[in-house]
Amino acid sequence: MKILILGAGKMGSFFIDLLSFDHEVGVYEKDPKRLRFTYNCQRFTELAEIQAFEPELVINAATVKYTLAAFDEVMPYLPDNVILSDIASVKTGLKEYYEKTGKRYVSTHPMFGPTFANLNQLSEENAIIINEGDYMGRCFFKDIYSRLDLNIYEYTFEEHDKTVAYSLSIPFVSTFVFSAVMKHQDAPGTTFKRHLRIAKGVLNEDDYLLQEVLFNPYTHDQVDQMRMELKQLLEIIDNRDADGMKAYLTKIRNNVKRDVDALK
Repeated sequence: MKILILGAGKMGSFFIDLLSFDHEVGVYEKDPKRLRFTYNCQRFTELAEIQAFEPELVINAATVKYTLAAFDEVMPYLPDNVILSDIASVKTGLKEYYEKTGKRYVSTHPMFGPTFANLNQLSEENAIIINEGDYMGRCFFKDIYSRLDLNIYEYTFEEHDKTVAYSLSIPFVSTFVFSAVMKHQDAPGTTFKRHLRIAKGVLNEDDYLLQEVLFNPYTHDQVDQMRMELKQLLEIIDNRDADGMKAYLTKIRNNVKRDVDALK
């Protein structure tokens, strides 16, 4: 299959490496410096080269801020029978966009990234395939993700956004609060150092991605729930309520245990 990848960033390069030995892969990237370390693929910097390549599948790996803009730029140069696809972690507006194009499409979300995941060992990582897209496109990505030993889940666009609001906004906001109140420690403990490492990774993410995750319409309720939990915990602390603290710790340990058991 002829596959065009938009963007040669971290995830774009990952998909080039993943697909280029089984498919004819081209990558379109306007910054030539990003193409220096790509191999076994055709490298395009001009739109006319895309038209000549005639891709059967386009994987949009541009950063979330430019996902729709990247599609708009290449759309006039794509064949009518092409399958459009994205790997965006924020799907806002994508369903409506795809339906306006009239082209076949498939949308997925690899729930991992180069910041924390070991890209050579992904058996503990997840991927979401939106079940509203093209059947053959979904089968293509399901095969890829299965070969990577990823855990695959199929959601609608709406279910995906609800999942992202839970799985990304909670750790992001927790990290923001930790970072906002932290002070320099000459002799930090192990737990502090681990939180600091996570904070550095999260804050290295693209600003627009962080913004869009938090502006997800389902994020507010998750953050509000965190606020209520903090209020309850602060009351226990202020009252030095030993029984209340024991009950609270029991509750959160059961929450963690339930999630850990579900992942086994």
